[in-house]
Amino acid sequence: MNAKQTIEAGKAILGIEFGSTRIKAVLIDEENKPIAQGSHEWENQLVDGLWTYSTEAIWYGLQDCYADLRRDVMKQYECEIESLAAIGFSAMMHGYMAFNKDQQILVPFRTWRNTNTGKAAAKLSELFNYNIPLRWSISHLYEAILDNEEHVKDIKYLTTLAGYVHWQVTGQFVLGVGDASGMIPVDPATKTYDAEMVRKFDELVAPYGFPWQLLNILPKSLNAGENAGFLTPEGAKRLDVSGHLKAGIPVCPPEGDAGTGMVATNAVKQRTGNVSAGTSSFSMIVLEKPLSKPYEMIDMVTTPDGSLVAMVHCNNCTSDINAWVGLFKEYQQLLGVPVDMNELYGKLFNKALEGDADCGGLMAYNYVSGEPVTGLQEGRPMFVRSANDKFNLANFMRAHLYGAIGVLKIGNDILLKKEQVKVARITGHGGYFKTPGVGQRMLAAALNSPISVMETAGEGGAWGIALLAGYMVKNPDQLTLADYLEEVVFAGNKGTSIAPTPEDVEGFERYIENYKSGLAIEQCAVEHKK
Repeated sequence: MNAKQTIEAGKAILGIEFGSTRIKAVLIDEENKPIAQGSHEWENQLVDGLWTYSTEAIWYGLQDCYADLRRDVMKQYECEIESLAAIGFSAMMHGYMAFNKDQQILVPFRTWRNTNTGKAAAKLSELFNYNIPLRWSISHLYEAILDNEEHVKDIKYLTTLAGYVHWQVTGQFVLGVGDASGMIPVDPATKTYDAEMVRKFDELVAPYGFPWQLLNILPKSLNAGENAGFLTPEGAKRLDVSGHLKAGIPVCPPEGDAGTGMVATNAVKQRTGNVSAGTSSFSMIVLEKPLSKPYEMIDMVTTPDGSLVAMVHCNNCTSDINAWVGLFKEYQQLLGVPVDMNELYGKLFNKALEGDADCGGLMAYNYVSGEPVTGLQEGRPMFVRSANDKFNLANFMRAHLYGAIGVLKIGNDILLKKEQVKVARITGHGGYFKTPGVGQRMLAAALNSPISVMETAGEGGAWGIALLAGYMVKNPDQLTLADYLEEVVFAGNKGTSIAPTPEDVEGFERYIENYKSGLAIEQCAVEHKK
């Protein structure tokens, strides 16, 4: 079938992901290739000191995104979407969406960005002997309890953004196991919420006398491939306000953006990983066994099929590089030279390859905001050199490219060196890798591991959740998710790989030792520049 026939026959599959600045829809064909897309730009709001999106913004954004997809289908294929083979919803993980028995939201949605949960996260990390980050749903819930918030006694349902949208369009209060693992830790053996931690939490809050226990208010955790319900007539109208889309379409378990990123980069098998590097960065390594102990800078989540994943999340990545490239753009304009930003980035990134392996002693701190992994509450972007360092453009650019992934290296050194985690393949995606070969080589040096980049990785999480929807409805051989991705979706395509050179690895090690020593300078800048 061609794309038009696939859509008209109702065999296309839809994935929709709610990102922090954009809602994206991707329609794929029976070969898992994108054939149409739509999007909606949106921004969070700071309301009463907390970052949120209103429920009105969520539904308007979803409807506008779907309408944009319909327009793209009509423009390309001159046909209407009447039915689909499957749908999947994904969204940014964690946060807090609490509802009463009438399914009314009790307080505005508290997103993962909020950091008001310090007391709760510290107490729970100690109680569970497990790193519980500030942004996790259980931290938000316990903080609301500690703060004596009136609404807590009325909670009947607690879920994530993906879980909320899925629930409202299918009637099923469920969550994919990867997204569930960002609410409260999941036991990889049972692939559902850790029973011992649930018991400890219930004991902890028992004196408050709430009419609920934790498992009563959490969504049921589902594995990739399980059926998670069907689009209801009301759900079809909420998604497609034009009324063309029919009810009854199967919907896969809703997932978090970390899980869809793993799927989109073919990194759900044990001993694989992926690095997303753009405005912020994070790495996900799928583990063969649990770590020996909890680490504050490493979050433990799962793949969409329940394997344990070690995640290093960094608040900063390419923003400071972008600021410096903007400065070079101004200089070009001052000289009256026309500016092509793609060419400018390409030339500056490639120039970095000519630099010394240790950047000639130059150092860059990309901290636009605070960085929990290195203990910085606030950020001050900073470039540091001594009088005797080799100060030239190649070293300057290389120092900033190293600096963009310096924190990521510090976190991953715990996994790769201290915990001796074995990784066969790491896939990179995001703006850091846009100039071919450059970001790959820098990250390969940082992690001392080959780094692959795939053309399809740019399709992102909306494509990833569409693949998960496809896995649910067209897997006749009952393959595992890892084998389905390997054999059906990617068919052996591992992308373009760059291996580290001994010289680059040694140079990055020298750079990072200087970097760690210089963190005191960064801390001093935070304390003295208000």
